[in-house]
Amino acid sequence: MTREEKANVIQDLTTQLSDNTTIYLADISGLNASTTSDLRRACFKANVKLSVVKNTLLAKAMEASDKEFGELPEVLKGNTSLMFSETGNGPAKLIKNFRKKSDRPLLKGAFIEEAIFIGDDKLDTLVNIKSKEEIIGDIIGLLQSPAKNVISGLKSGGGKLAGILKTLSEKE
Repeated sequence: MTREEKANVIQDLTTQLSDNTTIYLADISGLNASTTSDLRRACFKANVKLSVVKNTLLAKAMEASDKEFGELPEVLKGNTSLMFSETGNGPAKLIKNFRKKSDRPLLKGAFIEEAIFIGDDKLDTLVNIKSKEEIIGDIIGLLQSPAKNVISGLKSGGGKLAGILKTLSEKE
């Protein structure tokens, strides 16, 4: 690879790092061609972009990026795959489901909305992260709950009051 090609790759990686808010680093070494193909298919279905990169080029792209990656460049050892997604927990769910059949991919680290997660032990934490849409749905549900309780209380209270009045009028 010539210097010019490397510079183009670094620039492309820098653009991808700047454009995405959810970035996962995974180790897919040891997967055979069939299993790797299955992983790529699963990524395509889950709307996760998967690419294998050279560690040195990715480290230079991280330095050139306007984001602060903290300790992520330190995990760039061995084989590294980049995963980009729109949702924060999409790649984590994909990795967890794929590991039911295989022992790989291993999570090296993740960068999600400026939060940094290092190590495979953070996979369960990342799976439980809620997306923006899920959080908004939860908030709307919580806001609607008191209003629904008041309305149902008023409806049932009116029925009880009418029943008591009817019973009292029939006794006399």
